[in-house]
Amino acid sequence: MTKLSVNINKVATIRNARGGNVPDVVKVALDCEKFGADGITVHPRPDERHIRFKDVNDLKAKVRTEFNIEGYPTQKFIDLIMTIRPTQVTLVPDAPDAITSNAGWDTIKNQQFLSDLVDEFHEVGVRTSIFVGTDLKIIEAAAKTGTDRIELYTEPYASDYTRNKEGAIAPFIEAAKLAKKLGLGLNAGHDLSLENLHYLYKNIPWLDEVSIGHALISDALYFGLEKTIKAYKSCLTETPEL
Repeated sequence: MTKLSVNINKVATIRNARGGNVPDVVKVALDCEKFGADGITVHPRPDERHIRFKDVNDLKAKVRTEFNIEGYPTQKFIDLIMTIRPTQVTLVPDAPDAITSNAGWDTIKNQQFLSDLVDEFHEVGVRTSIFVGTDLKIIEAAAKTGTDRIELYTEPYASDYTRNKEGAIAPFIEAAKLAKKLGLGLNAGHDLSLENLHYLYKNIPWLDEVSIGHALISDALYFGLEKTIKAYKSCLTETPEL
């Protein structure tokens, strides 16, 4: 079964726009779990423009499903992971001022750096995932770091889906097959939506997890959070009810 992890960064963005604690990100996370989410994802950035480091601590005490923390491994981020010890850490190569994650790691150039991080996180029992594109050599190098999983950066798939879905999915299928052959767990995320999620799942049914935030929270404005989560979960089945 492919798990759905809901990224709640956008909920924090709305809260931060007005100050205070409305909406309450912890309550939203618990509601996501109640409505069927298999995990909660957050991505604390150095400027704390959405999820704050305090939020991560608050969520750790409450989240009962899988807790996934994404981020670039600054020393502050590494210290956070070592303290919180989430279910999973997803390493992304974002610059501090990045609006959103828009590229995967060069795992060849950064192999020793990533290997050291994987070892450090494994020492405290944290599953590690490395954010990558579909270049097969990059995936092979990711496997050499000892990482548990990779997360495929799916923005290129989402961008090309409406024009040529067969062409859009093709490199992701090849990347997923190689990951499976190498014994890597497989996650996916970025710009996945109700429009394109089921086709990804249908072609790569051995996906372990998808992490979805922007589209899911946006859809929830129209359909409500409960119906939206159920709709996304339905996309991760053989016969989605859309």
